[in-house]
Amino acid sequence: MDRSDPLRTRQGEPIPDWAERLVLFLDDGYVIPGTGFRVGFDAIVGLVPGIGDLLTTASSLSLVWLAQQRGASRSVITRMLANLAIDAMVGAVPVLGDLFDVVFKANRRNLELLQRYDKAPKEARKKDAVFVVMVVAGIILLLTVPITLAILIVKFLTD
Repeated sequence: MDRSDPLRTRQGEPIPDWAERLVLFLDDGYVIPGTGFRVGFDAIVGLVPGIGDLLTTASSLSLVWLAQQRGASRSVITRMLANLAIDAMVGAVPVLGDLFDVVFKANRRNLELLQRYDKAPKEARKKDAVFVVMVVAGIILLLTVPITLAILIVKFLTD
């Protein structure tokens, strides 16, 4: 770790309090009366088309920046970015995206990834690398299956 960089924090130091406050604000800050279920600013501002998701995604990137500054592995950072991408993409779908924001809580997931990495970097790196490989394989499968089916259908129809 480069100690000459004043922004870089050393692994083993406590995660700054602002990270938990940000997660509380974005994902868990308010209790839905009568349910005990918690929602945050992300789900509320997500009701505003376009701007809401853009604002919260930009805020959420600060946790990824923190992880990078703490020396988290590429697989941890990739997984954190994947959580944000999923949250942003599904969050952009009207109504469904707003309901998804209430349940998915990408910021809480990302803080937990960083906490797990801080406690056991080698184990976290292995688990996250396996997850990243599985996601890439799933994407390849999702792209391959429709193309293969289309080819088979065209072949069937032309024979």
